[in-house]
Amino acid sequence: MSSQMRAAYFEEFGELDQIKTGTLERPEPGEGEVLVRVKAAGVNPVDAAVARGMLKDAIPARFPVIPGWDVAGVVEEQGHAARRFEEGDEVYAYARRPTIQHGTFAEYIALPEAYLARRPQNVTMEEAGGIPLVALTAYQALFEAGDLQEGQVLLVLGASGGVGSMAIQLAKSIGATVIGVASKRNQNYMQELGADITVDYKAGDVGDAVRSVMPAGVDFIFHCSRGDSLTQSMDTLKSGGQLVSITNRQPGAPEDVSFQYVFVEPNTVQLQHIQQLADEGKIKVPISRTFSLEEAGQALQEIESLHSRGKTVITL
Repeated sequence: MSSQMRAAYFEEFGELDQIKTGTLERPEPGEGEVLVRVKAAGVNPVDAAVARGMLKDAIPARFPVIPGWDVAGVVEEQGHAARRFEEGDEVYAYARRPTIQHGTFAEYIALPEAYLARRPQNVTMEEAGGIPLVALTAYQALFEAGDLQEGQVLLVLGASGGVGSMAIQLAKSIGATVIGVASKRNQNYMQELGADITVDYKAGDVGDAVRSVMPAGVDFIFHCSRGDSLTQSMDTLKSGGQLVSITNRQPGAPEDVSFQYVFVEPNTVQLQHIQQLADEGKIKVPISRTFSLEEAGQALQEIESLHSRGKTVITL
């Protein structure tokens, strides 16, 4: 096996067009680690934020940086005492490490085996590569930071993006009622994912639209969008309701509301549960577009708009 690999990387924070594709040293799996041959890497808005240096005060980086935190691939080599997986096993992971350096936009990545779970087999490798970050984000928001229950009403702001798409499906898997908010072109898409009611945020005040269909209010707002939708819909939340955001640390929530901000963390047990749901057909992973490794910068520019539908994936 060659000691080199192809990778997309950047050598300083800045504009996304500085991301280049070239040859770097292939990582070696250390104690408790496995080497994964990357087949698909999901592209997320946070990857663009990392490249621009927006997270540099929160997570240290070491250059050159290979971006990417989503991966699906095949175990190629085992490090010392790494015996959970065999060579050839198909796995997936949310690969964020304490230091930003070795990401998934590369032919190989070495990860502690504790990060990995067997990938769902009821979806393609490309779809599996788009699951971990968005599914774990939605899972931790709804069921860990929040406590969404069967029969409750969930309002998802930004419901057509990667995280919102997963939130709809995870909520429906436990029997919640879901109101999805996105643009007009994504109304049918949200319904296909299971949303009971859909709202076009461009058609008027989101709060007015929600109150017209749910006069008693909603039990839970999951905020994964930018713009004014949260401000408009805040007073649709029942007293004692839950608000979880992944985009705003200080949304000005009323005192009678439980608020949590979520920044997703690796969790293999949750990934295993998500794998089961996907294999039971309860989670679909709509892929909006695929890019090659050489197009990584272009993929990040597209995802940065936050107006995407479903998932964008780099395939190798």
